[in-house]
Amino acid sequence: MAMLELKDVEVYYGMIQAIKGISFEVNEGEVIALIGANGAGKTTTLHTITGLLSPKAGSIFFDGQDITKTPAHKIVSLGMAHVPEGRRVFSQMTVYQNLKMGAYTRSDKSEIDAALEMVYKRFPRLEERKNQLAGTLSGGEQQMLAMGRALMSHPKIILMDEPSMGLSPILVNEIFDIIRSVNEAGTTVLLVEQNAKKALDIADRAYVLETGKIVTSGDAKELMNDDAIKKAYLGE
Repeated sequence: MAMLELKDVEVYYGMIQAIKGISFEVNEGEVIALIGANGAGKTTTLHTITGLLSPKAGSIFFDGQDITKTPAHKIVSLGMAHVPEGRRVFSQMTVYQNLKMGAYTRSDKSEIDAALEMVYKRFPRLEERKNQLAGTLSGGEQQMLAMGRALMSHPKIILMDEPSMGLSPILVNEIFDIIRSVNEAGTTVLLVEQNAKKALDIADRAYVLETGKIVTSGDAKELMNDDAIKKAYLGE
């Protein structure tokens, strides 16, 4: 059984149909890449999965449970975390306070402390800057903070929206190494990423979204060698 499954999901903004009956699944332990041009519907898809948008038709299942109409805050407590596009850290709060916000669904103090220790181990820079205001961090550090905050809820699956956006090539490599290590430590990943080459490089499988429809899917390495994909998304 898939950990996350979308069946014939349709999403509208007013009269405009943004998602046109998409179906896909994410199995436990996988890294799945969702690639496509700007405006293809990638972010809309993530917002619909996490309950920020409501689909007009179709169903979404997480761990065998229908979450199509479940509010966003309840979806987090089921084991799903979302790292939004543009980081969205709380700029007037410290790094430490931001991380604690990520654990709002958890009540066991020892578990929260253990999660904090794990995040600091994975992101040493966050520990160095734990008393610094999040708004004063660099873009790369804010991305690490957004990822660390999501991990504080101990998610089964983490949805990441454009984690490499606006980062230098060196930091992009670092962020993707972290995504890989998060996955290897047992967290399933659904990745939306403009940098298709990087996404396909760490993904097991991928889905290609064009104007709200999935037009291609398959093994990530095979898609990387597909001439049409190379031309459209890899700049080759």
